[in-house]
Amino acid sequence: MTHDHDLVLRPTEAQKAAALAPPPGRTGGDLVVETLRGLGATTVFGLPGQHALALFDAVGRSDLRLVGLRTENNAGFAADAYGRITGEAAPLLLSTGPGALMALPALAEAAAASAPVVAISSQVPVAGLGGGRRGHLHELRDQSASFRDVVKSVHTVRTPSQIPSVIAEAWESALSAPHGPVFVEIPEDVLRAETIVPQVTGVDATPHELAPRPELTALAAHWLENATRPVIIGGGGVVRSDAAGKLKQLAERLNAPVVTTFGGKGAFPWTHPLSLQSWLEDRHMTDFLEDADVLLVVGSGLGELSSNYHTFFPTGRVVQIEADLGKLESNHAGLGIHADARLALQALLETVSERADPSAPERVRLVLADIAARLATQGLAQEQQLLTSIRAALPARSPSFWDMTILSYWAWSAFDPKHPNTMHSAQGAGGLGYAFPAALGACLAEPDTPVLAVSGDGGAMYSVAELATARQHDLDVTWLIVDDGGYGILRDYGCTTGTELPGPDFAALAESFGVPAATTAPESLTADLKKALATPGPSVLVLPATLRMFAPTHV
Repeated sequence: MTHDHDLVLRPTEAQKAAALAPPPGRTGGDLVVETLRGLGATTVFGLPGQHALALFDAVGRSDLRLVGLRTENNAGFAADAYGRITGEAAPLLLSTGPGALMALPALAEAAAASAPVVAISSQVPVAGLGGGRRGHLHELRDQSASFRDVVKSVHTVRTPSQIPSVIAEAWESALSAPHGPVFVEIPEDVLRAETIVPQVTGVDATPHELAPRPELTALAAHWLENATRPVIIGGGGVVRSDAAGKLKQLAERLNAPVVTTFGGKGAFPWTHPLSLQSWLEDRHMTDFLEDADVLLVVGSGLGELSSNYHTFFPTGRVVQIEADLGKLESNHAGLGIHADARLALQALLETVSERADPSAPERVRLVLADIAARLATQGLAQEQQLLTSIRAALPARSPSFWDMTILSYWAWSAFDPKHPNTMHSAQGAGGLGYAFPAALGACLAEPDTPVLAVSGDGGAMYSVAELATARQHDLDVTWLIVDDGGYGILRDYGCTTGTELPGPDFAALAESFGVPAATTAPESLTADLKKALATPGPSVLVLPATLRMFAPTHV
């Protein structure tokens, strides 16, 4: 007979010895570092600040690789990309008050994109917690409250002995489906104080699996295999759960066309006979989806961009698989399956029967032809050719990161990512400045692979300081800046106020950081980009061009 107490893990002799004689001079900061190392972290991002010095000193005594970007927001974007590319939690180290608050836009993007970031911030001393106004430097009335509505979970440490457990709890939260950013705050005096807590030698933060309920997947399988016109929408959850292969298997078994959301780029092969690609901002596609008698939505909340700005109204049955409970049936009623995309797709594959439909590829071809015909009347050959040029230059396995700029909005619909988890943008929260610092994070995640960042001149101004980071760490990134002298997308919307931006000579500015730079043109972009991507280290290409968006169909 087994009792609960029989399952307690007893310390080894080495652990006993370490506990009896911990190294002298260790602080709460060392406990943070030891816990991160125990959880498998190798790289941390962030900026030091006065309250967080004990934490950064501990990092300096460790074998963790610290990548210090020039602003907290950019450090957050880099951590976001590192988490997206590796699937691991990315530690982001921050200082109290203004430093921590500077990371909020990046954490908002990580939350929207379900990127696993563990933000660890210093806090005022313990006596200042709880709302007392003691006048500490960087003091906020309630620092954690500033993050609670942005991140997935908030965790506060009050004593050194709590550090390993609290960080492990936060780590588990970040990596449990749906992935997301979390916030940990540790008072300055807890980080600084010497501790008698032994070295952290064992820590576990196994994420919880979110499996589907079998009666729901059985009903969904029945609907799908008996459907006349089934269609699948593949969202970002497919990419995050590494389920692209299972999605392809299911689509082929059902002979169901698949469209991917902008966050789900790469979830389904672009040139597959069943691929509707990503043309969600097109009325032809909206009509096609509305006509489905069973619509399977996997890993998407069908938000504004995925629903052609909420002009999509399905007429058939909807099955929605979604790990984020807040997104489940939030826009359209249906059969909601609260589950990780990979586990739910596996359950469907174990249940659903094969469905024949020889007409499906032809229906896909016709709707894509209608979309192409609509675009052909709008005089947008330059925009389409630029994407073709970038695709020709970019190695198939190279990640690309796209800022909020006209060429990126085109890429959401029209760019072939070639492989899952290789195309990322800030379309989750929609903030400027994402592409370049995120690309730096990807360079650290995949150091032997060239990475591309694409920005407009407006977004580039958010990130120019990180040219120093790219040079300092000799990161293999190419930054393409499309310079139209302003906020081009806002001008495209008809706004003339505050949208003209006299800017720097970006090539000269990059050269001043020691980063090779050149000006390119549409006709030479492929050759120039190939050369830059093939040259080790950072580089900048500036493309002077005024681009236009395709006409909207939701107005």
